[in-house]
Amino acid sequence: MTPAAALTRRRIQWSLYVGLLPATVIALFGYIGTMVWTIGISFTESKMLPVARFAGFDQYVRLFGTERWITSLENMVIFGCLMIVISLAIGLLLAIALDKHLRGEGIFRVILLYPYSMSFIVTGFTWQWILNPELGIQHAVRSWGWTSFRFDWIVNNNTAIYCVVLAAVWHAAGLVMAIMLAGLRGVDPDLWKAARVDGIKTWRVYVHIVIPLLRPNIITAVVLLSLGVVKLYDLVVVLTGGGPGISSEVPAKFVMDNLFIRQNIGLATAAATVLLITVLSVLAPWLYHEYFRPSRARS
Repeated sequence: MTPAAALTRRRIQWSLYVGLLPATVIALFGYIGTMVWTIGISFTESKMLPVARFAGFDQYVRLFGTERWITSLENMVIFGCLMIVISLAIGLLLAIALDKHLRGEGIFRVILLYPYSMSFIVTGFTWQWILNPELGIQHAVRSWGWTSFRFDWIVNNNTAIYCVVLAAVWHAAGLVMAIMLAGLRGVDPDLWKAARVDGIKTWRVYVHIVIPLLRPNIITAVVLLSLGVVKLYDLVVVLTGGGPGISSEVPAKFVMDNLFIRQNIGLATAAATVLLITVLSVLAPWLYHEYFRPSRARS
């Protein structure tokens, strides 16, 4: 490499570093800085305003002694497991159906993706009306003559969280369908020709060949859905308000309520820190397994 070419290369590298500097500063102070500040506040006696009086793990002890927080964690697990599994299953089945090149496929794709284009607030209001015993499904079926029909999940302590799951699946299944359909369209048609020649049943091809090939798409869908689980707030606020009682409470709502309504910054930041640790404890092993684990070929 000539001296002039080397100089040009160094200038390009430095220009890249300078261009990335603002984004790096924002990431360090806007994200990492605020996370460190949040963790620090969780170890203080802060109430309405942040204070520097160190309190040790008092906020965490109080947090895990609060029934509302424990209920919110249980609801997050229930919601997350059901929503992710059901959305993946429905999205994959819809993608398989559309992959058959149906007539009017574009219209079906728009219809199925339409719920995802709406905010969770609109979704919450829609399903609040549908599930309302006095206005929605129960009222409609009883008006048709089935007076004993009962569908009051939204006002039942034991089933309210499943109403949130139902609304979230309706909202997210279209996104999963689009991700899976993109993966299905990338499957080599020769695989299907070979399967037909060998007389392999269609469902076996999907289970043993196609779905393993969709692994990157499935991972993408799971990550996006998992982010929605952790951030779940507005759908619960609009649909159930966390009720009846605290039966559909979720961690994000617990944090926001203590931060802005109950004016307990210390407890809110402790809850946010627990959420951060939970996400990192799940995300870090997965990232290591996917991107940093030495390949078997090298071992």
